[in-house]
Amino acid sequence: MEPRTPAEWKTLFESEAFARQTEYYGPLGVEYTPAGTHLRLWAPTAKQAAVNLYRRGTGGACVGTLPLQQQDKGVWSIYLPGDQHGKYYDFTLTTPFGTCNAADPYARSAGVNGVRSMIFDPARVDPQGWERDVRPVIPPARRSVWEVSVRDFSQDPASGVHTAWRGKFLAFTQQGTTLSSDGIHPTCLNYLKRLGVSYVQLMPIFDFGSVDESRPLTRQYNWGYDPTNFNVPEGSYSTDPTRGEVRVRECKQMIAALHAAGIGVVMDVVYNHMYRSDNVLNRVVPLYYFRQNDDGSLSNGSGCGNEFASERPMARRYLIDSVLYWAREYHIDGFRFDLMGLYDVETMNLLRAELDKLPGGRDILMYGEPWQGGCSALHRYEANKNNLNMLNERIGIFCDNTRDAIKGGCFDAREPGFVEGKPGSFWDIGASVAAWCRSEKLPPHAPGQIISYVSAHDNFTLWDKLLMVRYARPEFAAVDKTALAQNRLAAGIYLTSMGLPFWQAGEEFARTKKGQGNSYRSSPALNRLDWHRAEQFHSLVDYYRGLIGLRAAFPRLGALDKASPAAIEFFPLEQPLVGWRLPAQWGDGAAWSALCVYYNPTETAQVVTLPGGSWKLLSDGISSSLWRGSSRICTGQTVLLPLSATVFGQV
Repeated sequence: MEPRTPAEWKTLFESEAFARQTEYYGPLGVEYTPAGTHLRLWAPTAKQAAVNLYRRGTGGACVGTLPLQQQDKGVWSIYLPGDQHGKYYDFTLTTPFGTCNAADPYARSAGVNGVRSMIFDPARVDPQGWERDVRPVIPPARRSVWEVSVRDFSQDPASGVHTAWRGKFLAFTQQGTTLSSDGIHPTCLNYLKRLGVSYVQLMPIFDFGSVDESRPLTRQYNWGYDPTNFNVPEGSYSTDPTRGEVRVRECKQMIAALHAAGIGVVMDVVYNHMYRSDNVLNRVVPLYYFRQNDDGSLSNGSGCGNEFASERPMARRYLIDSVLYWAREYHIDGFRFDLMGLYDVETMNLLRAELDKLPGGRDILMYGEPWQGGCSALHRYEANKNNLNMLNERIGIFCDNTRDAIKGGCFDAREPGFVEGKPGSFWDIGASVAAWCRSEKLPPHAPGQIISYVSAHDNFTLWDKLLMVRYARPEFAAVDKTALAQNRLAAGIYLTSMGLPFWQAGEEFARTKKGQGNSYRSSPALNRLDWHRAEQFHSLVDYYRGLIGLRAAFPRLGALDKASPAAIEFFPLEQPLVGWRLPAQWGDGAAWSALCVYYNPTETAQVVTLPGGSWKLLSDGISSSLWRGSSRICTGQTVLLPLSATVFGQV
């Protein structure tokens, strides 16, 4: 008997019988050849299914409607003879919930706003030389992640990017850009190459629903955490969203340009929910892909009205297929999972195992937010911080413990952290240095599982947070010397800590959003990177650059083994000072036989005694590039500058 209520559908979808009858692992979506194209759709609850064909991605009449044939395991299919490259299509489905039109969940490109899916020949769409694009080899010691939105990267008129490319994929391909084309101060890709960052994490680049691709971007803005088509690049980031092949080609051009610069690409993926409950997945198989409460209503652990049911077999397959598609087809170097706590541990571990099977797949990064956006009906082990020891050791988490210990809680603008002088916070700083491997606050784990950071797109920028702790009414545009020193100290801590260092684009030039903590749909002007600040705060940029290089010269900071955190020797210093020593690993090519690091969060100079031996001053908390040339050798006592991270290398 067919279910009648959402609760009955939930019982059916979660039954072993339904799984046996409908689990399918053959091809889905478009299978193109010049001679003809197969279309396959998994829609086990459909009573009828047909495909509608169009010549254009939007507008124009349907040029034909053809019935799909029902196959085993809930699959519907059709073979379209002849070269179908450039055709658009959608499906008409009749289910127990009614008749509707739907795009293809496995679509690889689409027309405007993703309403019609597209058939295309990848060989005719790929940019020239794409077959020679390869992922850069980035050893753990050199890993660092710089997070940015495609839109924010080049929207500033002073970026030096061609007007037609601003806020687009192609902005990443323009070589030699400088501030207002002055030929002196690097911007965009030119800037990234000088900074030395090894990965760029791109905020969502799949097709999202909050920006209307048919309208000019001038007044529209959104971060893009509202998926419409998971396997289709966002059209508003292309130069022509009306032609589905353009977004594919230009997205690949962006990735190829970053790879050619030696920079890996991490993709921010949001499988935990979709833009609306009326979406492509719910139209094709109503309720199946989304987690349900006991009464059959949609669970809302995402805070967005729905959440993805990763534990259901074909939903799990869809998520894994999608990630593997981006890894194979777009040569993506890593995946950052939004609200990873809404996925079950088994799905994440299976995905890790599948990525590992790809050529070079073990080096593809995989990490996520180990929390949820609300109460969830997930009744399996969640891929969250509490279950870190259940996750594969190459699945990482954003460590809010480190973030809050260094700069203070992110939800209370006035709450201080270590760099602002919070009493007692030094204990957690030591734990942060060791990637929490020596703390009982997290389950047993490897240091590489910890993302060490103090700012990301969510919440206040680091600069804004520092000023809001210090002042009741901050002047965000002011050059505040104390806040600058605190900024350097914050970076000095997480960039000398174990784990994977990560930061929000522009943190290194005191990025401000004028105190707005959630700018996901604020103005483009507020969100864009202000490239004038990169020049104005060039000494802070150089400070980050020096620490990135210093870290790479001492590989053990990026070590993945569990023994390395245990090798850190902490010094018995007077509170709130923190100091520690770490010997290099034999044979790792370190520039120094050991590192000795001190953090001074006070506004006065402090005297400490160095361990025995001779120590080269690598960073004094103002300049982090002393290690690049000759520097003074220190023994015995040394002075720590106020609000500083001081680094020595044993010679």
